[in-house]
Amino acid sequence: MFDPSLILDYEGFLELGEASQISLLFVALGIFMIFFSLYIWVRAVLIQKIHANVKADILITDGVYGTVRNPVYTAFIFIFTGILLFAKNYFLLTLPIISWVFLTILMKASEEKYLKAKFGKEYDLYCRRVNRVIPWFLKK
Repeated sequence: MFDPSLILDYEGFLELGEASQISLLFVALGIFMIFFSLYIWVRAVLIQKIHANVKADILITDGVYGTVRNPVYTAFIFIFTGILLFAKNYFLLTLPIISWVFLTILMKASEEKYLKAKFGKEYDLYCRRVNRVIPWFLKK
């Protein structure tokens, strides 16, 4: 199987982005992001029971969903970023940004279009109040 990271590593590209001076900070931030992502995922999936609410056709706008519209996607991006922080490389931190861009494009074309058709104005108001993937407490 072809692994492009081996080529980048062989050419020394990944060494250029090494964050050796602040490696402890990267590891600490990585641990924080992993635990924070688990917290978000548990709140969305287990505590607020997303599966049951989807089956019942309920638009969830409170709890963790009052802070971010797609907490499960947020959890995956944060855990991905947390794991990448352990590599202590600046260049690798572009990958979560690229993932976020693609995820945003896909959500707008599919999930958000579906929810707008299903919930109408209620969903529009929710979108204006709450960010898509990045939790932001000041938008309200």
